[in-house]
Amino acid sequence: GITLAATLSKISWCSLMADISANTPLALPRRKRRLKADDRYVIAPWLYLLPAALGLAIWVYWPLIDAFRLSLYQWNMLPNTAPQFVGLSNFTNIFALPKFWQAVRNTGVYVVGLLPLAVIIPLAIAIYTHDLPDRARNIYRAIIFVPMIIAPVVAAAVWRWLLDPGHGMVNQAITGLGGEPVRFLGDPAIAIWTIIVLTGWKLIGFSTLILSAANANINPSLIEAARMDGASKWEIIRDIRLPLLMNTVLFLVMMTILLGAQWSFSYINVLTGGGPLGSTTNIFYVLWEFGFSSMSVGWSSAAAVILFLGFGALAFVLFRLMDRYSFYDN
Repeated sequence: GITLAATLSKISWCSLMADISANTPLALPRRKRRLKADDRYVIAPWLYLLPAALGLAIWVYWPLIDAFRLSLYQWNMLPNTAPQFVGLSNFTNIFALPKFWQAVRNTGVYVVGLLPLAVIIPLAIAIYTHDLPDRARNIYRAIIFVPMIIAPVVAAAVWRWLLDPGHGMVNQAITGLGGEPVRFLGDPAIAIWTIIVLTGWKLIGFSTLILSAANANINPSLIEAARMDGASKWEIIRDIRLPLLMNTVLFLVMMTILLGAQWSFSYINVLTGGGPLGSTTNIFYVLWEFGFSSMSVGWSSAAAVILFLGFGALAFVLFRLMDRYSFYDN
């Protein structure tokens, strides 16, 4: 009996090992097929991102790299002339131009002048019109957004007619009130502020809508709890609305600092051409003049590189400030 049991156990063990050996080759293909399926799941998101990545590479990063390359050459963009390598002389020549430093100063004036029109005034409008009836709020939002949808060149042409010192409606109203005609676009002390106001007039509707949407997303229970505790309207604004809107405010400040002077380019080009006496030119207009007025692609590319590095450093600082001072209710 013992010998029979031992024999049966040995037979069962051999059969089990044979089954395992027979099944092992069949398990490997299943594992390989499962790995291939997992690979498809890993690759699929990158395939969806590929069109956008190609667009960025072709239209953003390649021109940026090419601008860095061309900033080291002197070339007039004519097909029968070859670029001539000049090293860093384009940068030294640009830094030696008084016109360049005037444009840098004017760029700072544009940024500082646009901040109240693009951030502070829209913030006040968004907060103090939040409690309006729905119909009245929609009407004012539609009216205030109209300048944003007007083409900048069309708006500049209309403003040129309105601000004409001899026949413009604005100066006719001023003379009708007993004042003297104002040379809005011809006086170096006034022209840059005129361009700032026109640019802010176009941006104020966009900023107001952004801030109004952010204000509407504030949890109403926080406002109700503050009112039940006896908080005044100003205390609700100061302690609840402004902290919760700080993220959006900082975003608009960053957009104004980085793009404010660029938004004014159309008005400068159509209304003043950088004058009078260079009082309205900025770094973006100088970059355009180098490239398309004097046909100096090397100088234009060098100015673009300087612009990229300068505003890139500003963007880094602004992103750090946003991370530090942004506040969320969750």
